[in-house]
Amino acid sequence: MNNSIDGIVTVTKALSEGHHDLSMWALFSQASFTVKAVVITLIMCSFWCWTIIFAKMSLLKKLKKKANEFEASFWKCGAMEAFFNDTMSKNEDHPFVNVFTAGMKELGRARNRKSFQQVMGRVETAMRVTLGREIDFLELHVSFLATTGSTAPFVGLFGTVWGIMNSFESIGLDQNTSLTAVAPGIAEALFATALGLVVTIPAVIAYNKISLEINRYQNRLEAFIDEFSSVISRQIDE
Repeated sequence: MNNSIDGIVTVTKALSEGHHDLSMWALFSQASFTVKAVVITLIMCSFWCWTIIFAKMSLLKKLKKKANEFEASFWKCGAMEAFFNDTMSKNEDHPFVNVFTAGMKELGRARNRKSFQQVMGRVETAMRVTLGREIDFLELHVSFLATTGSTAPFVGLFGTVWGIMNSFESIGLDQNTSLTAVAPGIAEALFATALGLVVTIPAVIAYNKISLEINRYQNRLEAFIDEFSSVISRQIDE
């Protein structure tokens, strides 16, 4: 026990006597060009990840609110044509409106010209094509979160290995194995690893969360397409 305490005291004394500043800014400013490039890359990736996270979460929250309002209005409407005209007059632009509008426009072009099966087939195709475009827009840039989450740890590890190599190089040149000589290089290396994890963890969590929300929204849109097709089918039969 006494030996362990003496060892900690010795390490602390060595660091204080070496007058090494181990703050994050000091570690960055004293790092080699390669490690600085790694740190800057990770910081830029983190900034872009957080931009995507806030933008997508805000967008999905707004879209879910509009979807609730649209579906409530849709099921309350008496006539489909009147609801369509009212929707067009509002100039709204969100996936539910765009999918519904695509279906109604295709229905207007195809009705009384083709058989029932052909009409419904063309309407559903138009709506699902529009759905695919809307989901592609929602998924735009989301893959960057997955890419960052999978590569940032290795980028940080590269900075770690480079920093440790510099420490060993300093030991070989100076023939000095004291803690004050190797501590800055090792701290610089560990800083790169820590930064890589700081970038990775939020990116992975956000990617899983956003992907889940987009999948739920897509399933909701697909359910609406099926319900809309059933309504149109009943109206055509009548």
